[in-house]
Parts: sequence; C-alpha cells; structure tokens
Amino acid sequence: MTSPVLSSPSVARVRAALAAAGHDRPIVELAAAARSAKAAAEFLGCSVAQIANSLVFRGQRSGAPLLVMASGAHRVDTARLAALAGEPVEMARAPFVREHTGFAIGGVAPIGHPAPLTTLIDLALARQARIWAAAGHPNTVFELSFETLQRLTRGTPAELGQSASA
Repeated sequence: MTSPVLSSPSVARVRAALAAAGHDRPIVELAAAARSAKAAAEFLGCSVAQIANSLVFRGQRSGAPLLVMASGAHRVDTARLAALAGEPVEMARAPFVREHTGFAIGGVAPIGHPAPLTTLIDLALARQARIWAAAGHPNTVFELSFETLQRLTRGTPAELGQSASA
C-alpha cells in the first residue's frame, strides 16, 4: 500500500517529471517533515551540505520568480543574488511560491513547476558526490548529482552563498 504522502498529487507531479527526464532514483519518504536542511540531513544520515534547498525569490522590479538551489550549509548572499538577477530580490511569500512552483514552501521541488523557472544553483553543491532535493512534499526527497540537478533545471551554476554559521 502506498502512503498518502507518496501518492499526493504534488509528489506524483515530481515523479512524472523525473520519469520524463529519465531519472530513475526513487522518491524517499522521510519519517517526518524536514522543515530545515539540518532535519533532512539527520533523517537521511548525510551532511547538511548535501541538502539542496529550493528557495524562491521574487524580483522587486520585474516581479519574476527566481528559483535558487542552495546548499543546506549555506545562506544565500542576497546582494550577490541581486547582482546576478540584475535587480533587487526578496524572499517570495507562500502564495507567490505556490503560484509559480505549484508546491507549498517546505516541499518545493526543483522540477515539476507549471512553467520553467529561471534557476541558479549554488556551486557548493558541486562539491558533493550526491545531493538530496525536495520532492513535492515536506516529507519527501530524491537523490541526484549536481550535474543531474543542472540538467533537470537547466540551472546556471553560481557562487551564491556564505557559510550558514557566518
């Protein structure tokens, strides 16, 4: 019997997008919601640096969404992000995130959005042999490599962060 979480429409959308892209790694259901990179790493038994946080920003002038895939060990340097985006940016509010990604905050996957999003990927993730990203629900993740994340999202690698302990 499939769990209600794994059969949710959001997770099904991610599963379909992964299958369409030829990515055959399973979606993993965590024991509880991973509300932080630290919690996800503890559930998975991996380093916080291996968690690919999906963060949605909004361009302050254009109103355009910007998906940032950041290492869980980093905070996004918003000044650096604004320079890359060509405009000031702000963290998007929940309704904006759901409108542009189709997911609730906490379960935003890097793929499966209603329309493609401009995506930047933290180069810190490239130092990890394997990384984990949200799969449409706060209790779900899937494993992939930096190269696969870049291919799936058509994202641009960039230096985006600073140590979360900074």
